[in-house]
Formats: sequence, C-alpha cells, structure tokens
Amino acid sequence: MRKLTFGMNVTLDGYIAAPGDDLGWSGGDGPDSSPGDELFQWWSDRVAATGLALYGRKLWDAMSSHWPTADRQPGATPAAIEYACRWRDMPKVVFSSTTAAVDWNTRLVTGDAVAEITRLKAEDGGPMDIGGATLAGAAMRAGLIDEYVLVTVPVLVGGGTPFFTALDGWVNLSLAETRTFPGGVVLTRYETRR
Repeated sequence: MRKLTFGMNVTLDGYIAAPGDDLGWSGGDGPDSSPGDELFQWWSDRVAATGLALYGRKLWDAMSSHWPTADRQPGATPAAIEYACRWRDMPKVVFSSTTAAVDWNTRLVTGDAVAEITRLKAEDGGPMDIGGATLAGAAMRAGLIDEYVLVTVPVLVGGGTPFFTALDGWVNLSLAETRTFPGGVVLTRYETRR
C-alpha cells in the first residue's frame, strides 16, 4: 500500500495562497522573494523521491506553466535545471473536469477523485504526494492522507486558501520531524495515527 503525503509551503496563519492566489510570500525571506537554496533543494529532493504526484487543476496549471521549460530559460540555475528535469520525469496524475489535455509524464482523471486516490493507494509503488487545496481537502475528509508536511513561512497574510479543510471529526497526528531553514522557515512533518 502506498503512502500519501500532503505537503506545501504555508503561512504562519495557515494559508497556502494569499487572497487572489498570491504566492509571493512563499519564498521564505519575505514578500516577493524566491525560495532559499536549502529549502528549494529540499523540495527538489522530495520530487525526486516521489513515486506519483497527484495534482488539482489550479496547482497543475501553476506548475505546468513554468517547470516544463524552466531548465531552458536564460539564467536558469543548476538547481532549477535539476528540479525541472525531476518534475518532468516524475509520474503525475491531474484531477480535473475542465483540463483538456496533460503532458510531461502525466495522466488526466476526470471522474471521482476519492475513488481513484483510494485505488492508487492500494497499488504497489513509491510514495505519493498530493497537492492543491480542493483535491487534498477531499482526500483529508476521506481519511486518505497518511502524512502532513507543513513548510511554515513566517508571514501572516490574513486570508486566502487554507492548508486544512473543514473536517467531520478529529484526526490525531504524531510529530515525525522538525527542521529549520534559513529565513525562519520551519518544516514540521506529522504522521496520521490510525
């Protein structure tokens, strides 16, 4: 059975995007900054270790508009080139009823996301990561997420898209890891207690 992890950069007040889907805060060193090298490498290594990535439409749109060709952009750093190659190679599933086509080692699912995620979890294979507030929220409510990874950036944005969705009941977690990155960014990793 595969392990399913929901991990994203999050503001101290719990949002994965500020109002208007603004992600300018997510760099770790304040507004409109890029991720620190150490944090960027951590995310890149995570992509390399992911057996299958599950994306909601909005996150897919953001990632697929940049990473497929990021390694060919003028001034691309070695770290960005490595991430772009890893991202293209990583198997991906996009859950969307409005996306017409996907590329870059990706499969499109237009039906019941919870049923498909349940099926994928039951398969053999490497760990799965899930991203996107709506998709992850559906998996949370269905009790499918095994691990939560919050990369907390020390900024308050006051609203936007929350990391956690409303739940019908409590989910008990155990702290598995903490790590501090430059700029006051703190990673916390929690495992679901079943």
